[in-house]
Amino acid sequence: MLLQQQLSSREGAIENNTMLFTSKELEKATEGFSLERVLGRGGQGTVFKGMLTDGRIVAVKKSTVLDEDRVGEFINELIILSQLNHRNVVRVLGCCLETKVPLLVYEFISNGNLFQRLHHQQESDDGLIKWEMRVGIAKDIARGLSYLHSLASPPVFHKDIKSANIMIDEEFRAKLADFGTSRVNIAGGEHSHMTTTVVSGTPGYIDPQYQQSGRFCEKSDAYSYGVVLAELITGRPSIQGDTTLASFFLEAMKENRLFDILDPRIRNDCDLEQVMVLANIATSCLNLEGEKRPTMIVISLELEQTFPSHPDTKTTGNDKEEASTSRAPLSIDVAI
Repeated sequence: MLLQQQLSSREGAIENNTMLFTSKELEKATEGFSLERVLGRGGQGTVFKGMLTDGRIVAVKKSTVLDEDRVGEFINELIILSQLNHRNVVRVLGCCLETKVPLLVYEFISNGNLFQRLHHQQESDDGLIKWEMRVGIAKDIARGLSYLHSLASPPVFHKDIKSANIMIDEEFRAKLADFGTSRVNIAGGEHSHMTTTVVSGTPGYIDPQYQQSGRFCEKSDAYSYGVVLAELITGRPSIQGDTTLASFFLEAMKENRLFDILDPRIRNDCDLEQVMVLANIATSCLNLEGEKRPTMIVISLELEQTFPSHPDTKTTGNDKEEASTSRAPLSIDVAI
């Protein structure tokens, strides 16, 4: 019923862009939602690995609690993702409407999420050790957020950017995931915002200005992006004992101690000038005054100019769309 209410004003977007799965299909695909198939657990539900009858590997997200708020988050995620099309955003394939709890079906991302790759891997695993891979992931996240804020119609605030919500595919390309708490930016424009009575998000990543005022805008996503950049640079999680990584990182930058906090796993293969570029962008994103933070489209353009893609990199339709709609690059004003 909730889904029907949402669809009544959206001209059947779900039917056009996603498929409906039966409960039997998804039970068979996940071996009865076996614990051995669990890929991860989050605030909105549990994700299982599944195999469809046609051989496709998928991720099936199942709500863990049956209440209207949680069901509303699932429906919100389905509505938003069904209308997004970008290589740096996880694609929703369909849903099941036959079960008491909602089931969403996504493309399967083989390399887990960024948090796992950065903080739970052994040092012998060089999957995300190399600096150039971290730069590529930083660019991918910026592209995805730039698309959500400036190119999607209508624009979208993600509202929960964190390393655990950034999936890594087999080519080490980053994709934004978990849109349960995301909101459509109806007003549009850089200065538009939404006001909430309850602040949502993950400690360590939440924009302090949003936490104090309840007003969320696109530069609140930019703050969270700054925390993720600090994670890529330092290899540290978002909470550092009694303080946050953001505070720890800003203090180190103020004292010119960037090299001291650099992830030891990348010290031997990174370019310190490149590290400083990302560190300065992170610093600008973590500015406590939201209006002084750069927009994600400016950040994305800055990264594309500073770290141009290899000439052999394939251009997708989405890349062409981004290129045709991009504005002239603007410089980022960094004040430490």
